[in-house]
Amino acid sequence: MEDVFLTTEEVLEYLQVNLRTVYRLIKAGKIPAVRVGRQWRFRKADIDLWLEGQQAGTGRSADGTQPAGSLATETGPPRRPRVLVVDDEASIRDLLTKTLALAEYDVDAAPDGRVALGRLRAANYDLLVTDLKMPGMDGLSLIRDARRLMPALPIVIITAYSTEASAIEAINLGVSGYLTKPFRIAKILSTAAKALGE
Repeated sequence: MEDVFLTTEEVLEYLQVNLRTVYRLIKAGKIPAVRVGRQWRFRKADIDLWLEGQQAGTGRSADGTQPAGSLATETGPPRRPRVLVVDDEASIRDLLTKTLALAEYDVDAAPDGRVALGRLRAANYDLLVTDLKMPGMDGLSLIRDARRLMPALPIVIITAYSTEASAIEAINLGVSGYLTKPFRIAKILSTAAKALGE
């Protein structure tokens, strides 16, 4: 069977991500690409294999990356977006953390709203991704407190039901997007990129 190759534009459509995210993945060696003249070509089988690895949670962690919280100097490389993922389900938290790390984001994770709030007070984040339903401090309370600390912080909510009243209330609090469970890898990346204005 002959290999199917995709153009950059086709990969953008296939993964539903933007050009910057694709370049980030190429540079990090996460998705193989072949340079043909001034264009990139991607073997569809490689893209599918990468997606399957992400879905199964077998993706390798990003090595040799900039330590979390370190800021690049004006002459150094641009600072990678820093993301805080909050979910009481370890499997969801791990999937989001691995996916975003492989897309070259600096990612921290918290198991609940109280831990997350402590992290938000201690460091600057570019994006907050939080579940709405969590024991103790729920996602809405976390969003309200996060807004007091960092009014302009982009926030993406995670919910099992796209129509639930709390999701509507979160939208009213100015969240940048939402992910409904179960979610696909491409959706995670595109939602994060859109929230960050990439």
